[in-house]
Amino acid sequence: MSLKLIKLTKDYKEQLGEMIDEWRADQERNHTNHSPWAIFKNDYHDFDYYLEHLEVKEATDKKVPGSVFFLLDTERNRLLGAINIRHYLNDYLLREGGHIGDGIRPSERRKGYATEMIRLALIECGKLGIEKVLMTCDKDNIASAKSIIHNGGILENEFVNSDGEIVQRYWITLCK
Repeated sequence: MSLKLIKLTKDYKEQLGEMIDEWRADQERNHTNHSPWAIFKNDYHDFDYYLEHLEVKEATDKKVPGSVFFLLDTERNRLLGAINIRHYLNDYLLREGGHIGDGIRPSERRKGYATEMIRLALIECGKLGIEKVLMTCDKDNIASAKSIIHNGGILENEFVNSDGEIVQRYWITLCK
């Protein structure tokens, strides 16, 4: 199997639609949340708009610039998940969100893809000059915690977020 991170282009419009639809159906059945939020914030049916507004290009009061990558299985030409890298942390991201938001489509979970996607994203973080990467996950999301830990994540602490859920904060130090 050959996996790589890609930037979304029109070539992947159909694959994106299949992945988002699968994710949304799972969310309705299981009441799970969507992560990374960046790929769900706009309607992919207006693909040009979706593509134009996928990434945060300039900082605002509440948002920092970010890059969005998709994990592609090149052998199957199938999108497996997505990852959003925030270029730096504002106060909110330092408390709750971290540098990276990621997710694997429901039918491809529990196969090690998240661990590999994070590994590849950490390379991109290094290119951005990020030396220490903060990742967070809900305490009950054991799979996410394992993917973070397998990539060098060290648990700093836990806190209760604004939704009343216990969230874990992990730091990953990148080698220079």
